[in-house]
Amino acid sequence: MDSNHLGPAQGGESEVDAGDWRSQLQPESRHRIVDKIIETLKRHLPVSGPEGLSEVRKIAVRFEEKVHTVATSQSDYLRKISLRMLTMETKPGTTPALPSMSGPMASNQP
Repeated sequence: MDSNHLGPAQGGESEVDAGDWRSQLQPESRHRIVDKIIETLKRHLPVSGPEGLSEVRKIAVRFEEKVHTVATSQSDYLRKISLRMLTMETKPGTTPALPSMSGPMASNQP
């Protein structure tokens, strides 16, 4: 999946779907969020050269897409991403594993 895939879900969206929070989240917002995830990952993962940066971008995009898919609302989406980024920031000396949707965040419901 490339980083340009951060648009609304593909398919025929009707006016009934217009109330869906995903259709209201602008692609630019998602790109900014991916950029923030990348910055956080770069502080905690060894990144070397363009290949390393490309890999970090892929990780960030995959993570954002998974959260976007499972979140129940925009606030849930932002909360899940923020929680994972905060967890990374507050655990010094550890290199986090790739964000997985099968971990605690997947079952983290309000």
